[in-house]
Amino acid sequence: MTQPRLLGAVLAVAHGLAGCNLASVTTGPVMADLRAESVRGERPNAPDGACWASDETPAVIETVTDQIVEAVAPDQDAGYRTETRQEIVQPREKIWFRTPCDAALSPDVVTTLQRALAARRLYTLPNTGVLDPATRRAIRAFQLPRGLNSDRLSLAAARELGVVAADFGL
Repeated sequence: MTQPRLLGAVLAVAHGLAGCNLASVTTGPVMADLRAESVRGERPNAPDGACWASDETPAVIETVTDQIVEAVAPDQDAGYRTETRQEIVQPREKIWFRTPCDAALSPDVVTTLQRALAARRLYTLPNTGVLDPATRRAIRAFQLPRGLNSDRLSLAAARELGVVAADFGL
């Protein structure tokens, strides 16, 4: 194969791979349901060396408005009054989830985390290797559509981001 043809073939393959890679970066093949790995209520019994984080899910409150027919005389049109009340649809609750242990979150690991979040357009600052507020906001933005409203990195999210591969020492 001549050099221009070879270069064209290489570019075509690279372009095809870039398209596949971009689709998996922006949406991912399947988003993990991080709620499946969380426990509600009391801290669960855990194996030695397992680290857990807790967070509170906020209560979901709904405003309900009712139109109530008021009693009127037979020769008058019906009157209405409005009553508004708030109902708790989902109460606040404490959740526990596995997380990488603090010792495992070295500056190199946090830099890898920041790169993974930046690849998904969730983190836009320079990679510092520090779990700063911007990194925590990006963690929450990544985990929220997966069912976990927390800025603490869950072990399942760390796996999905490619930051950790297994539970060993985490």
